[in-house]
Amino acid sequence: MNRHQNPKPGHSRLQSRVLKITAKKMTHSTQLSASPSRRLFQMTALLGATALAAGCATVSNPSPDDPWESYNRSMYTFNDTVDRALLKPIASGYDTITPQPVQTCIHNMFNNVADVWSAANSFLQARGHDFFNTLGRVLFNTTMGLGGCIDVASMNGSKRIQNDFGVTLGVWGLDAGPYVVLPFLGSSSVRDGAGTVGTIAAGISPITPVFEIDNIPLRNSIVALYAVDTRASLLDADRLVNEVALDRYSFIRDAYIQRRKAQVDSRRAGTSLPDYSDESLPDYSDDEAPAAKAAQ
Repeated sequence: MNRHQNPKPGHSRLQSRVLKITAKKMTHSTQLSASPSRRLFQMTALLGATALAAGCATVSNPSPDDPWESYNRSMYTFNDTVDRALLKPIASGYDTITPQPVQTCIHNMFNNVADVWSAANSFLQARGHDFFNTLGRVLFNTTMGLGGCIDVASMNGSKRIQNDFGVTLGVWGLDAGPYVVLPFLGSSSVRDGAGTVGTIAAGISPITPVFEIDNIPLRNSIVALYAVDTRASLLDADRLVNEVALDRYSFIRDAYIQRRKAQVDSRRAGTSLPDYSDESLPDYSDDEAPAAKAAQ
């Protein structure tokens, strides 16, 4: 029996109306004036619509890993509506018209910058081997790979080690906490969300170097390109979820929780092999003597 209950009909209609209004506002946002008062009004209206949509659905028996499922499902619906109306069409167009070598070059360059942050987190996790491997990747790709455009390190057997501050907090014993869907950012947890927001606020996130660019049009263009590249890289995964998932929300949530747990557990366990001590193995010493006598 399915433990999830659908939202009440009245709530569903209200949520649908709120999301349609929000999507229309975002689709036509470029037609509005760029004055500070208009931008403030837009942001206020958007946040208000987000809060209203988040309170529409009700799940009576949430998953133990997802006690805030009522809010999360509503926020997921909001994010999905924004994605379908804005981000996904742009990413699909980018994927269609941009040659694959150019896409690969752009994606590799962003990954190269992110590897610096991964190396820093490996250091914070006291994983010296991963730290030097990732730092070596950055140096190798930056020099021999034309600023990271070509992933020379992976071609030579040095695989990426993806890392972030949420994993670092988990390695040092901080529990993930409840699953939570963040506005626009998507799947997260209390621990991972705090790590993401904290590092961005502290100015030490993977995209921090971009915000150090003084040329505002160039800086904004790079941030937009980063967002489009990130969404375009998820198009194949999005199609896969549509094909195999009966409930997209549950599928994405469970995949996220399992992946994050595996990342933390692998760092905690290190690369050591299981302990195959003599005490855990059967003793065949008594069987060897008769066999030796028979051979004689």
